[in-house]
Amino acid sequence: MNHPYTFDPLPQPVVERGEFAFAAIGLDHGHIFGMTDGLIGAGATVTWVFDDDPERAAAFAQRYPTARIASSEQEVLGDPDVRLVATAAIPSERAPIGLRAIEAGKDAFVDKAPMTTFAQLEAVREATARTGRKYAVYYGERIHAEAAILAGQLIERGAIGEVLQVVCFGPHRVGDGRPDWFYDPARYGGILCDIGSHNFEQMLYYTGAADGRVSTSTIANYAHPDTPGLQDFGDAHVILDNGTTGYVRVDWLTPDGLGVFGDGRTLLLGTDGYLELRKYIDIGTDNGSGQVLLVNQEAQYRFDANGMTGFPYFGQLIRDCLDRTETAMTQAHALKAAELSLQAQVGAITLAP
Repeated sequence: MNHPYTFDPLPQPVVERGEFAFAAIGLDHGHIFGMTDGLIGAGATVTWVFDDDPERAAAFAQRYPTARIASSEQEVLGDPDVRLVATAAIPSERAPIGLRAIEAGKDAFVDKAPMTTFAQLEAVREATARTGRKYAVYYGERIHAEAAILAGQLIERGAIGEVLQVVCFGPHRVGDGRPDWFYDPARYGGILCDIGSHNFEQMLYYTGAADGRVSTSTIANYAHPDTPGLQDFGDAHVILDNGTTGYVRVDWLTPDGLGVFGDGRTLLLGTDGYLELRKYIDIGTDNGSGQVLLVNQEAQYRFDANGMTGFPYFGQLIRDCLDRTETAMTQAHALKAAELSLQAQVGAITLAP
């Protein structure tokens, strides 16, 4: 059915070529490519790359020819033209890299999970408050998914009234060839801290809450006895400070028969309707990814979000770094989502298979 809603135009580059230089340090997770592509799409230029693995650095530089391969992290941090340092290092190393970037006078842009301990969280809060520098987080399942962005615009337009509950499902596939750190909870942070962090951010964003508490959470290794350090299941219930609630279930149990890494979905219940986001696949159909289903008091609608919104976060982040504003995501919001994920992880009951 045709819908009555209008949407914002697609984002355009927000700076001229060469006006905003950034660097990549730590390439352990493939999210570094999404982070880099998003920034370049908004007009930024990647000028340096450093990784402990020379082959990874060389492959990055081949993909992004403007990036010079640094001989050390310090060579990158010592360049006064670099405004932002992006990292997708091993999760336990992301906060240390981001903090070193901040102390060097740069803003930091880190992959999720942005930290793995409460000590790292407090260190980041102290450093950002003291320096005024940014510790931005790549919560990609919202900021780099057009279905999620479109849902936010629909909520802003009152399509489902006030949001009452956010339910997130984040299934993933383990696959082959995972590095050793993937199976070490001290390094990846645990499943609720790691892939769950996307979803705690969505709870805060869609409900408009500023704070919350985890009421219950669980973790388990149900299907991977040969790698006991892997938590392949986790869930959590959250009560938010404005009276709304959230639930998340994440897992590493995606079956091989699915054509994508996971059937990620989000359900948003409002006072006047509801939304369902089928972000990566709409099983049993030819619809593809990026499907948004809306039911409200007027009718029921389906949107194919691909090409509708673009990814405004990256341009907003660049302008925030230049203008010292907070339009992409506030620091308090980014770190509160991380805090909730740490609370859920630390307080989780371990279930026996």
